[in-house]
Amino acid sequence: MSEVNQDLSAFVAAVNEEEKVWALQNADGDWVVCDSAEFEGADVMPIWSNAEAAKKFCVDEWHDYNAASIMLEEFLEDWISDLNEDGVLLGAEWQIQGECPELDAIELAKLVVNA
Repeated sequence: MSEVNQDLSAFVAAVNEEEKVWALQNADGDWVVCDSAEFEGADVMPIWSNAEAAKKFCVDEWHDYNAASIMLEEFLEDWISDLNEDGVLLGAEWQIQGECPELDAIELAKLVVNA
């Protein structure tokens, strides 16, 4: 199993256990979405399985963002379809350097639900 697949499996297990995902949100309620490293012209929303991992990215251009949790049930029921409609990928355990899986929202939701 590749390192990326192992990281994705660990992410899925962690979010199912904690029943939440973490992303970066500013005081205006805006969420971080950035350019995909894998797919030309695509946007990706970085998400993490815990607050500590997310907080590491509240620097530089994202210094005015904070780690914010999204309950897993809400994420699956409300967010996934909107992200899918907007064509936004999800970057599980997102990294600035190195590989992290960038997945279609529906694909990630299926992995989480079927775990």
